[in-house]
Amino acid sequence: MHILQPKHTKLNEKESEKLLNELNVSKAQLPKILLNDPALPEECEMGDIIKIERKKDGKINTYFRVVV
Repeated sequence: MHILQPKHTKLNEKESEKLLNELNVSKAQLPKILLNDPALPEECEMGDIIKIERKKDGKINTYFRVVV
């Protein structure tokens, strides 16, 4: 991972279910990220949910994407 690249983390099944319930959405409603994206962790598969953490002005912004 490059120093300027945001942290990408794969959520496990329990975390994924909790997130989908909290946001009241389905996986199909989440933004997409391609499986061949170089920022993804190596163990990712289609349908996995990825948590992306970006630091800006000392604050951490969190985004979620589903792998397609």
